[in-house]
Amino acid sequence: MQKGTKRSLFVAATYAAVLLLGILLGQNYVDEEGSKPGSSLVPIGLSDNTWKIQQLIDLISNSYVDSVNVDSVQNGAINHIISHLDPYSSYLVPNEAQRQTEILDGTFEGIGMEYFNLKDTLLVVSLINNGPADKAGFRVGDRLLRVNNRTVAGVSVSQEEMEKLIRGKRGTAVNVFVQRNGVELPNAIKVIRNQVTVSSLDVVYMIEPTVGYIKVRRFGMNTGEEFQAAIVALKKQGAKRLILDLRDNGGGYFHIAIKMASEFFKDRRLIVYTEGAHELRQDYFSDESGGFADGSLAVLINEETASASEIVTGAIQDWDRGVVIGRRSYGKGIVQEQYDFSDGSTVNLSIARYFTPLGRSIQKKYTPNWSNMMDFNTMYKGLWALDTLYNHGQTYTTKAGKSVYSGGGILPDIQMPRDSNINESPYQDLVRYGFIDQFVYGRFTKKLPAYSIENFLSGYNLPDNEYHAFIDFVRKAGIAISDKKKNELRNTIESDIEALVGRYYFGREAYFKVKNRRDLFVKQALQHFSALP
Repeated sequence: MQKGTKRSLFVAATYAAVLLLGILLGQNYVDEEGSKPGSSLVPIGLSDNTWKIQQLIDLISNSYVDSVNVDSVQNGAINHIISHLDPYSSYLVPNEAQRQTEILDGTFEGIGMEYFNLKDTLLVVSLINNGPADKAGFRVGDRLLRVNNRTVAGVSVSQEEMEKLIRGKRGTAVNVFVQRNGVELPNAIKVIRNQVTVSSLDVVYMIEPTVGYIKVRRFGMNTGEEFQAAIVALKKQGAKRLILDLRDNGGGYFHIAIKMASEFFKDRRLIVYTEGAHELRQDYFSDESGGFADGSLAVLINEETASASEIVTGAIQDWDRGVVIGRRSYGKGIVQEQYDFSDGSTVNLSIARYFTPLGRSIQKKYTPNWSNMMDFNTMYKGLWALDTLYNHGQTYTTKAGKSVYSGGGILPDIQMPRDSNINESPYQDLVRYGFIDQFVYGRFTKKLPAYSIENFLSGYNLPDNEYHAFIDFVRKAGIAISDKKKNELRNTIESDIEALVGRYYFGREAYFKVKNRRDLFVKQALQHFSALP
């Protein structure tokens, strides 16, 4: 989805029964500029009966036996239509649309505090550096007692309730009473809400004397500038090689992926091209100003690496620019464009497929759920013969003679085996129900350490008795862990606990630095670099 090209649409009567990709349900749309009215929403092969949907909604509104929330009916109609297109097109009501924008833009209005609900006590576990809460005097380890006049300690408070209490418009104040080191502070801490910015880069640091490491969380509006600054900082510290970690990165803005990929090329290179039933082929090139165009590069991917992340990875692989390490990526090769309605809701509509420089489609197969939509099968008859149309499974050869493949995601150059222990119960239960968080925040938060982060990273390992205590803790909670599984999971669980302790003591970056000490993907990248001339 490319924010720079998103279009704002206005509904000409009721916005309810309307939609896209050949579905205009009796309404006319124009874009915000007033040019080319309806150019993106042209009906294709529709019958003359599309007015029936709006008439039905009017009939329900005026004549139905019970009172009906018409907005809910309209939203349901739109969701039903969108759900029959593809797995990625979506309709978002206003609050969902706002949250999506906040996530991608990395900004929101609030106080910049993260807390964990530990036995109905809200424990502050992280503060955004120089954010409103940090500046107001909060500390990691504070326990929230009351927010304004609402008691939040010792009672069940939902996440939605807390968001309403804490978040608000910039410039407004919130008073929070806290307990610190077991003692309630005499006065509330007054915080002035402000715009809070969260970096889209989880961590940037030198993992070895000549090797930099960057983990990218998402492709947001500021990711390009943040990534460029990170490259400059690492090169100043002597980075000649780079590990780019795109694991668990579900993508983001399309044009930001092109901007990031450009950092690895010093000349004009095709990064990706798009094409769709209503979109002519569009080529996207690097901008010839790559900040890391010469150093060695390793890209880490896994099953959750998707969309914009796959664009970057595909370009690097097709041009033999670096080595791709990990597991086959998710396989999302379709671009969405965001269309805004006047009430704040949005539709993210799939408008084109993207292809890597060699022409590979990495979209995994799916079957549109059109069987019960009367006109759709005839409207797009034959369009989804994916094996033929998009060359699924076809082999391509790079200039260096390396074989790469289309369909079903990016296949790494160096494949890492799956660890069945962490993809199955009981480990997934430990993660799903937050047992590791509960154990750490209930056991390691009595006081902050007196040693430095450097000492922690180089010398701290979870003591044996703490691991045994964790196993006892989860067994008492009803999670069945055999002695065999206890030994098989030990390395993973200890790494998780150590990383979370590091995050609580020293901040978010420490979490990833600690995790990387035992990370097999990272070790493989370092081994690859060590074998280079």
